[in-house]
Amino acid sequence: MSRPDFWIIQTFNGLSYGALLFLLASGLSLIFGVMRIVNLAHGSYFMLGAYVGLTVALQTRSFVLALLGGAAAIALIGIGMERLFLRRLKGQTLGQVLMTVGFALIFQDLALLIWGGDPYSIPVPRALTGSFTVGGVVFSAYRLFLIALAAAIAIALWLLLDRTRVGALVRAAVDDAEMAQGVGINVPRASLGVFALGSALAALGGVAGGGFLGVYPGTDFEVLPYAFVVVIVGGLGSLPGAIVGSVLVGLLDNFGKALFPELSYFTLFAPMALILAIRPTGLFGRG
Repeated sequence: MSRPDFWIIQTFNGLSYGALLFLLASGLSLIFGVMRIVNLAHGSYFMLGAYVGLTVALQTRSFVLALLGGAAAIALIGIGMERLFLRRLKGQTLGQVLMTVGFALIFQDLALLIWGGDPYSIPVPRALTGSFTVGGVVFSAYRLFLIALAAAIAIALWLLLDRTRVGALVRAAVDDAEMAQGVGINVPRASLGVFALGSALAALGGVAGGGFLGVYPGTDFEVLPYAFVVVIVGGLGSLPGAIVGSVLVGLLDNFGKALFPELSYFTLFAPMALILAIRPTGLFGRG
């Protein structure tokens, strides 16, 4: 492989991985921004969404139904967690951490009990299993699909948050929850909707990621640190921050593993530390 081809392919792979991280991290960013909940079970939504999507795909032979089924099922789990448990721990960061870590461990054990410990790959449509060539460089069709899916979700979220009344309510809750409550906005209901949306996005990322990364017990704790890096670098509650953070983390991780495999974590976390030293609230966070 020539040097220019190497850089092109690694950039493409980094963007596709960043697209997957965006699906995971955008919901986490919204949950952080609106509810101030430290949800360490967010990676579990990614893993469980992949497992539910796998089951739906094997039963229906439909990848679209797998995406929808995984997102809907995990959204319901998120609603149950928020209503029955996390709402009682408002403002209690340590309690939230302990509660969500406990749920993450429970979900991991349940996944191991139901689906076993073998790795699985979610079957994808035949049209997405091939590749295409541009200028002599071969690109994966499925990775292009991930980029297109993330772009579509990003546009939909932008329209929802910036062009609808629901989005205005969410932005008000992000900016000042107490003031929003005082002017008649039902902040708990808005928070519940954001939590369900964030859970569904993580599950959607899990199903999409299961098509080429696979799914297995432990996937949750592998992807969770990357999601937090995206959120911290981009800024809490910021959609542009989630987009830029996902692209940066995807590129840094991919190039770090390709060029400096022994220092892959250094190439990812050192720039994060530098960004936070310069701008502690993240690239698009508010002071």
